[in-house]
Amino acid sequence: MRRATALLVASWVAFGLVLGLLVVRFSEHPPRIGWSAAVTLFVVSLVVLAAAWNTWQSLHKKKQRMTSDHAAKMLALSRSCVIVGALFLGGYAGFALSFVDDLDTQFGRERAVHAGVAALAALVLLVAALLLERACRLPEDDDEEPAGEATPA
Repeated sequence: MRRATALLVASWVAFGLVLGLLVVRFSEHPPRIGWSAAVTLFVVSLVVLAAAWNTWQSLHKKKQRMTSDHAAKMLALSRSCVIVGALFLGGYAGFALSFVDDLDTQFGRERAVHAGVAALAALVLLVAALLLERACRLPEDDDEEPAGEATPA
């Protein structure tokens, strides 16, 4: 599995941004976002950060091995959280940006602040997922030869 590229992350953020802006644009009564969205994203990001720390410690510090099934699960978790984090970051940021002009109203300020905090939580999830993906990289073995070099006979 290839690492998540900046283009992949940027495209999901842009797609989410457009969706967040469209929700407000084509909605007669835009939804009010509660604190539960931000709290949920923060909790999920803490779980992913814990998985990244545990994986890093196991593979890189303690030099332990990981089964292929466990590695595949960690990589799938990291990739899905990269996509969800980027999509939600863009979506909540777009939603919050839609209400920047309405900060003087009660519901406009509430929507902008709640969506802004949820976008920040999605950013934390995105960073945690990228850290997990990096932690899953296998350390280089000292006894292996670089590609293309042969041992003298």
